[in-house]
Amino acid sequence: MNAVQTTDPRTLADPPAPTGTTDEATTLLERHPLPEPTSWWRAAWASSVLMPYHRLAVVALVANVAVAVAAIAGPGVGPELALGSAVVNLTVAALLRQQHVVNVLFRLATAAPTSWPLSVRRALGKVYHFGGLHVGANLAATAWFGAYCVLVLRAPGSVPPVQVAATIGIVAVALGILAFTPPRVRARHHDLFEVSHRFGGWLLLGLLWVHTVAGSVAGTTPLWAAVALGAVTLSVAWPWLRLRRVPVDVTKPSDHVLVLGFDHGVTPFAGSSTTVARRPLGQWHSFANIASPGRSGFRLTVSRAGDWTGDLVDRPPQHLWVRGVPTAGVGNIDQLFSKVVWVATGSGIGPCLPHLLARTAPARLVWATRSPARTYGDALVEEIRTAQPDAVVWDTRAHGKPDLAALAWAVARDCGAEAVICISNKPTTWDVVSRLEARGMPAYGAIWDS
Repeated sequence: MNAVQTTDPRTLADPPAPTGTTDEATTLLERHPLPEPTSWWRAAWASSVLMPYHRLAVVALVANVAVAVAAIAGPGVGPELALGSAVVNLTVAALLRQQHVVNVLFRLATAAPTSWPLSVRRALGKVYHFGGLHVGANLAATAWFGAYCVLVLRAPGSVPPVQVAATIGIVAVALGILAFTPPRVRARHHDLFEVSHRFGGWLLLGLLWVHTVAGSVAGTTPLWAAVALGAVTLSVAWPWLRLRRVPVDVTKPSDHVLVLGFDHGVTPFAGSSTTVARRPLGQWHSFANIASPGRSGFRLTVSRAGDWTGDLVDRPPQHLWVRGVPTAGVGNIDQLFSKVVWVATGSGIGPCLPHLLARTAPARLVWATRSPARTYGDALVEEIRTAQPDAVVWDTRAHGKPDLAALAWAVARDCGAEAVICISNKPTTWDVVSRLEARGMPAYGAIWDS
């Protein structure tokens, strides 16, 4: 049985940081005040409504509308075009979520040297918004399947009855999945969102295979559609083929945080994440991998942020399930810049730390958190201070919450950083990113699209 190492928070003190204290932060804020947005249109363009994720979704939809308009103006939209377009969109949507494809996308985007113009590297840094194409392609696939369903129902006998029934089922399941995807519904019913996507997606694949096999026998479905569906199926199945139950070493520095240690033959790269679960068919959650250079294994930091994470902190596990491979995340884009400022709140330090330890790019850290040592333990705080002796550590218990956008701007201007990467909750991340982008500073942060 793995012992859970705990630390009584009452025995911990928060010694003042050697450098980068709140006093220095105040001086930086006075020296480099946050300016006004460069223009109203830049502020609008930097808003969360118009972020690249949404723009890419619109691009995917517009491309499909263009195909439909061209077909209507020409030979018309027939069953073959509708089915083919649906399959193409579904294939694109599935592959864009495949872990190896995601890693390749990040590798290509971050291959640009820092000598390239900042405008180019700034755009490449938005690679993690590729999920917009996934959303647009899924919406388009559903629309095309709907059109195909209408066309085959209007022409009885054009396809076998089994295909008709499978088509109706495909449209119904797809609409059911989409019902839980709007942001507000997804946030309020996240468990249902996850269940609908996983089990609804598997059911959808089954119906697609019924449709494809029946169509192949009847000669109404082209061979390439079956090949594409095979690629989609392999993409979905691959992470589950790497499913395994692994032991976990647990350190519990406080009732708010759990540090999970893994050493099962995997040493992930800096900027990657691992998906874990208590049960294979239960909830899965992704956390940033913290690998220490020169040592095998890695750690995950889990903070109490909801029912699942709260239960994990209260009932530390001896084993967890993992699946797939370490997958690149937003932090990987740091290597595109000559220097970056990492902005973290609370357990957001987890995704930042592997980059600071591995020194993937010159950086300076801004960490705003409540009682660092009491919450995260002396060992982790000392590791952070060793990696970043000039970090700006803001104790929110002693000084309240800072204006992180203003602080990030001041630190970036002081150290000559080209970009800011913010790891925090959704409102804070989007506030920091949009306000800095509105002032011409390249800024990046998670978009909660997975």
